[in-house]
Amino acid sequence: MPELFRDHTTLRLGGPARSWVRATSEAELVGAVSAADDAGEPVLVLGGGSNLVVADAGFDGTVVEVATSGITADSDDPDDLACLGAVTVKVAAGESWDELVAHAVRQGWVGVEALAGIPGLVGAVPIQNVGAYGQEVSQTIAQVRTWDRGECALRTFSTTECGFGYRTSRFKQEPSRYVVLDVTFLFRQGTLGAPVEYAELARALGVELGDRAPMADVREAVLGLRRGKGMVLDPADHDTWSAGSFFTNPIVDPDAVPEGAPSWPLPDGRVKTSAAWLIERAGFGKGYGDGRVRLSTKHTLAVTNRGEATTAELLELARELRDGVRDRFGIGLVNEPVLVGCRL
Repeated sequence: MPELFRDHTTLRLGGPARSWVRATSEAELVGAVSAADDAGEPVLVLGGGSNLVVADAGFDGTVVEVATSGITADSDDPDDLACLGAVTVKVAAGESWDELVAHAVRQGWVGVEALAGIPGLVGAVPIQNVGAYGQEVSQTIAQVRTWDRGECALRTFSTTECGFGYRTSRFKQEPSRYVVLDVTFLFRQGTLGAPVEYAELARALGVELGDRAPMADVREAVLGLRRGKGMVLDPADHDTWSAGSFFTNPIVDPDAVPEGAPSWPLPDGRVKTSAAWLIERAGFGKGYGDGRVRLSTKHTLAVTNRGEATTAELLELARELRDGVRDRFGIGLVNEPVLVGCRL
């Protein structure tokens, strides 16, 4: 029986792949991708499937599933690290991101505690420049090591070479070129998390913006906030059968922000506004829809599979949201998940 994407994505949608390779080592990962490239075979490198929308027809090519493992610190002894003040940690692309965050908190590695509960694998986080609750993964990344499919060579990028921006990077801008093999982080060492820069998280912790709180408390507070929005995976909760936030927050000129909408100034003079606010004010509230695909009952940015849905149904609702916001506010929403074999 062919492997089905619905068994490998958090949306639980998507048809079969023509062939499927599970790579448990770097050599297997590079070898599988290279073999398919040499044969002219379409390739999809699959991580945790948490940011992926795959067509009902599936993928007519080879899926290479990343299942590598390994976490190596320049010292595994917290007492030794305490005197250094920092630790360098290399993590294989196939490691679970959420498990890495939990491990970092236990080890006293500061800087990713507010990124708890985000599904997917470590190899995906630099591609999206994953961020939440005032933190972005680019703040702790030292380098990203890749297989360059264009040059057929290993290539390592420093932080400044990664082209990080809001939910983007050079890897996202050239989606078919680089396969992330491992990510090296530079963490400060301590017991207090980074300064809290997000108002909702500050309120949950009972601290002021800019204050610091114990890392374990920050992680638990973030997990609580995410659970309240259906953003922590739970097989029994259809609100979590999603790809997370389906649309990114739009970046627009200041005069394009609707009256009353949240806005956050950016260095280039533009502002970021809230996709959730726009969706709600365009008439799409929590739980919107009456079929097998609906908005989450907890969060208007999540388009969810209520069971036995199809990708075609999901895209139909996503188009309705996008078009409704455009017609009401003149602002275009951009999908955050990667679309395979389908489009909005």
